[in-house]
Amino acid sequence: MSKEPMPKPFSWEYRPTVLAKEAFHITGGRPLSGSVRVSGAKNAALKMMAASVLTGETLRLENVPEILDIEVLRDTLRDLGVAVERESDGTMDLTAGDVEWLFVPLEAAAKMRASFMLLGPLLARFGRVIISNPGGDRIGRRPVNLHVDAMRALGAEIDYRDGYYFAKSSGRLRGADITFPHVTVMGTENAMLAAVLAKGTTRIQPAAQEPEVDDLITLLNAMGAQVQRTAPDVIEIQGVDALHGATHRVMPDRIEAGTFATAAAVIGGSIEITEIEPAHLGGFLQVLERMGVEHSVTGKTLRVSGTPQGEGSYKAVDITTAPYPGLATDLQPSAGLILTRASGISNIHETIFEDRLEWLVGLRNFGAQVEILDPRHARISGPTTFTAAEADIPDLRAGATLMLAALAAPGESRIHGAHHVRRGYATIEEKFRGLGAELTHVSEEEKSPA
Repeated sequence: MSKEPMPKPFSWEYRPTVLAKEAFHITGGRPLSGSVRVSGAKNAALKMMAASVLTGETLRLENVPEILDIEVLRDTLRDLGVAVERESDGTMDLTAGDVEWLFVPLEAAAKMRASFMLLGPLLARFGRVIISNPGGDRIGRRPVNLHVDAMRALGAEIDYRDGYYFAKSSGRLRGADITFPHVTVMGTENAMLAAVLAKGTTRIQPAAQEPEVDDLITLLNAMGAQVQRTAPDVIEIQGVDALHGATHRVMPDRIEAGTFATAAAVIGGSIEITEIEPAHLGGFLQVLERMGVEHSVTGKTLRVSGTPQGEGSYKAVDITTAPYPGLATDLQPSAGLILTRASGISNIHETIFEDRLEWLVGLRNFGAQVEILDPRHARISGPTTFTAAEADIPDLRAGATLMLAALAAPGESRIHGAHHVRRGYATIEEKFRGLGAELTHVSEEEKSPA
């Protein structure tokens, strides 16, 4: 492949959303009660925003969550030339006319891994893109080689140097059989976003079965694509010449729903979680059932009740994460926190990411008896009576879980790294305050390098 030059670093006016360092101050030990509405799914909305570059017409998304990751991708799209307008009711209009600046820089990728989802749609519509190797949470190796291999299977030429992927295609991409060595959610989605404008038929296997993938399929078909799931783990795409605008409502966030369910089970009280899709929570609800956590589902509402300090009333169980419809890796910290309230020894087996048990180190600060056996296995002995403490948040989902531990601990706790939580949970402070929790966030000055 020819050596396409890197854009000059000072020729591009990138103004990313600044993720200021923050901490939560929490006064815990108070049971929660009330109702909370689940926001739109982060992991669906981000991919749909990326899909907006597939057409020059306006894509309207409803129920878009107010989170920092959305702001980061919004600013990235605007700098590419996409017009993005957001309303206070959660509606977002995106119009990608003539996008000429096909460069996604390190600054964007370092803040959010989902920026790499722009590879497929930009390549499919414009035939070229330069995109940085992505960043994201510290939860283990998440290589993008599967995304790159999928683009090459569709006929793209991709060269990697200086931390950037230089991708281009001569004419339209071509439909192909894409076989992943294992299930990859983002890989499946990126391949779909590229294949919808490719010439011919594309078959993806094994295709991720997560509901966020099916929600993206619904959106793409509303835009004029021809995508169907022909088997549980097979997706087939018949490429079309062009897509058009559409209106779509983002599905509810199943991870947020699980977080509030965990709050009731661990902190105590009773919480009604509304506007959920119960079918999306099967793996997590099975954990609640096995442990004996009181819960019920009525329509689109989940109610969960717990007793303060747990009192050892839950049953110790072993949990294993798995691709959908199994227990989601993003809900592993929530399920793991409930295990601390159980009488006896429980085990966690994390099959998706090899470093996602790091959050348990912070949980020890609150009095939990946990042992990390290896990067994928941990043991928890309970029941735990939480005590107020200070902890650092390593990643988004673990951060929300450490918040819950602090809310369960009587006294004053401080959680550093609150900005991680605000990346993925919309108005989380207001929601918890509405349930009776006492917490605030404060800015923390960035420490000078040693």
